[in-house]
Amino acid sequence: MIKQFVIATGAMLVSVVAFAQDSRNIGKKETQTNVRVSPKNVKSFNNYAYNVYYDKLVVEYKQRMQANVHKHKVMARKMRKPQYSDPSYFGHKHKPKIRPVGKRKFCQECGIVH
Repeated sequence: MIKQFVIATGAMLVSVVAFAQDSRNIGKKETQTNVRVSPKNVKSFNNYAYNVYYDKLVVEYKQRMQANVHKHKVMARKMRKPQYSDPSYFGHKHKPKIRPVGKRKFCQECGIVH
């Protein structure tokens, strides 16, 4: 029993020492100095083409914003109608008729009896 314990402990000790970190390799980075970049693989940067592309994007953005301003003006003009601004319409296109109590109907559109 003790013999097996000693053998197992010795095997673990040998494996720990074999895979231990070497203090001489700490902080050293392996670099490849023989790698060169060939000029054929490097794309040349064309500043003029970049500016033309950027300017086109800016113009498209301004056009979208002008279209949005027009769309919002039309929506605001539409929302001034009493159908949307007057609370007595209850979401109806025309003001709902107020009937006598015995003749009132359930409205499918707004869920109110009127």
